[in-house]
Amino acid sequence: MLKPVARRSLQAAPATFAIVASKYNARYVDGMVRAARAELRRAGAGKILVHRVPGAYEVPIVAARLARQASASGGRGGPAAILCLGVILRGETTHAAHIGEAVSRALMDLQLRYEIPIIHEVLLLENEAQARVRCLDPRHNRGTEAAQTALAMVRVMSELA
Repeated sequence: MLKPVARRSLQAAPATFAIVASKYNARYVDGMVRAARAELRRAGAGKILVHRVPGAYEVPIVAARLARQASASGGRGGPAAILCLGVILRGETTHAAHIGEAVSRALMDLQLRYEIPIIHEVLLLENEAQARVRCLDPRHNRGTEAAQTALAMVRVMSELA
C-alpha cells in the first residue's frame, strides 16, 4: 500500500542542493521537481540548482559531475545532496527494467564513491495512473519525499564530519 508522505519540519543549513531531473515524461517529473523545490525552500535551503537531462539514463552522468565537484572542493563548492528525479513507464519490452536497473546501480555507486547523499527517485512505474499519484498528488508526491530525505541525509553527514 502506498503511504502518504509524512509532513516533517526539517530545517536546512544554508546548503546547496542539486536536482537532476529527466525531461522525458515531463508532466510527471515536473510535478516532482516543483514539490522538491517547495520542500527545500520551506526548510530554508541556501541554493537549489536544477539540471535537466533528456531521459532517466542520462541522470547519473550529471549526478557524477556534481558529486565530483562537491568531493573536489571538500564539500564547499558543490551540492550537499543531489536529488535524482525521473519517471520510467514500463512498456511491452524489458527496456524500462534495464534502464531502471542501470540508473539504480550507477547512483548507488556514485553515492558510495563520493560519500555524498544521492537521493534516488527515478521511478520505474507500471502505468500513468501510478505516475499521477506519485508525482502529481501532494499527499504522495515523491519529490517532497526526496527533498525530506536529502535534508535528513545532509544532517546525518554533517554529524559524521
